[in-house]
Amino acid sequence: MSLPRPSTDAGRAALDSLLAGPAKALAAFDFDGTLAPIVDDPRTSAPFPGVVDRLAELAGLIGSVAVVTGRPAATAVRLGGLDRVPGITVLGHYGAERWADGRVLAADPPPGVDLVRRELPGLIDRVGAPEGTWIEDKGRSLAVHTRRTADPDGALALLTPSLKALAERAELRVEPGRMVVELRPQGVDKGAALTELVRTSDARTVLYAGDDLGDLPAFDAVADLRAHGVAGLTVCSSSEEVTAVAEAADLVVPGPAGLSDLIADLTASIRGPGA
Repeated sequence: MSLPRPSTDAGRAALDSLLAGPAKALAAFDFDGTLAPIVDDPRTSAPFPGVVDRLAELAGLIGSVAVVTGRPAATAVRLGGLDRVPGITVLGHYGAERWADGRVLAADPPPGVDLVRRELPGLIDRVGAPEGTWIEDKGRSLAVHTRRTADPDGALALLTPSLKALAERAELRVEPGRMVVELRPQGVDKGAALTELVRTSDARTVLYAGDDLGDLPAFDAVADLRAHGVAGLTVCSSSEEVTAVAEAADLVVPGPAGLSDLIADLTASIRGPGA
């Protein structure tokens, strides 16, 4: 394996910075679609084989490793076995929750989440959502999935206007994703979460890898951090379902398998020849 080179000058400079000063680097990753393949039922999600072991190896060589996910932090840790990665920080619900050293810290969710929890099943029935539509209750947010329907995109188009209206009444925001729409609290996103991680870790280089629209705020944060002297590299775990992330990334890898290989290549490059 050989370490791929980013397609942008800024990305190449960030990769060189990471390799030259790994102790001052932060590597952060989305979970679903990035570390773990997308599956029909997110409750059965699991990391790509071997990727967590590779993360653990990388964690021993760089300043800090994090996962930033829309899932509850404890759920991502449990599904991924992420507690095997030394010193990892897991930010759940787009940064509203922080898992570290076996503990989750989070404020209470806003009351709009309970309103959506009460009204969403009736809304699904009223709009005539097709068979296979289902609701995932994440505790601090709720998501409506259409991947199991006969026409996932058509089901999303049918549901989205009513979901937006409900979110507005509940003072929540709508987060579109890969065959899913999530209604979640405002004021948190992966960009703000990543920026805070960089600040608290005092990183001089940041790598962020994601696959979906919810990862674009983190890409924007990387661009802003570059303007403030932090070298930044954005990586897309590519899919045919979402192209906007690949278009915005410095480096594109073929899904979770390619991301796993990238982590292994980074580790080997940091260790150097003969290690």
